[in-house]
Amino acid sequence: MIVDSGNFFTFKQKKIRMKVLIIEDEKALSDSIVEYLKVEGYRCEVAHDYQTAVEKINLYKYDCALVDINLPDGSGLDVIRELKSLKVSCGIIIISARNSIDDRIDGLEIGADDYLTKPFNLSELNARIKSVIRRINFSGSNIIEFNELKIDTASLEVWVSGQLLELTKKELDLLLYFLSNKNRVLTKESLGEHVWGDYADTLDSFDFIYTHIKNLRKKLLKKGSADYIQNVYGVGYKFVSE
Repeated sequence: MIVDSGNFFTFKQKKIRMKVLIIEDEKALSDSIVEYLKVEGYRCEVAHDYQTAVEKINLYKYDCALVDINLPDGSGLDVIRELKSLKVSCGIIIISARNSIDDRIDGLEIGADDYLTKPFNLSELNARIKSVIRRINFSGSNIIEFNELKIDTASLEVWVSGQLLELTKKELDLLLYFLSNKNRVLTKESLGEHVWGDYADTLDSFDFIYTHIKNLRKKLLKKGSADYIQNVYGVGYKFVSE
């Protein structure tokens, strides 16, 4: 189960807090998507035009981007090209009223993972997002297994050598982020931004990250996990797989 502010919740009551960027100029639609996805547990940000979208993808990391092709000041296809040039691990789903085969092919050929034509059902969009994120980060499986660690992304249960592990929401977010970035040095800033989103920009320092990672590491070790989380002095942290 998850521990949150002193209260216990089962994992089935919470969702993995994946971060989604909605690039859509139709405000009513983007508001509806945000409202629905937040209930599903996603952290959402919105860009209503091309320029804002490009700024956001260069500043922040997202698990998935929903991209409308027809933007007021540019093309969503160019946003996709920019995302691919950054070589980041981000799922891309085109959402567009254009239903021509050429648009679909163009989007998929330059790197989009899926294509959804407006109008669409929000529950279908949610299913597409989950599928894309699983495929990119965890080889399409609901079960993430790494040595003695096991996470079920459907039930959101975590085990260490068969023992159920109690984590806070933020500790779970950090563990998943580490597992999807094994052997990469992650700065405190990137860890803070991944878990706290745009709110991280208002923080004076990222020293609080140390406390959350310290608690996560302590809980893992107590259950018998190997010591995978390493402090990279002056930079951040690394989850080592060796």
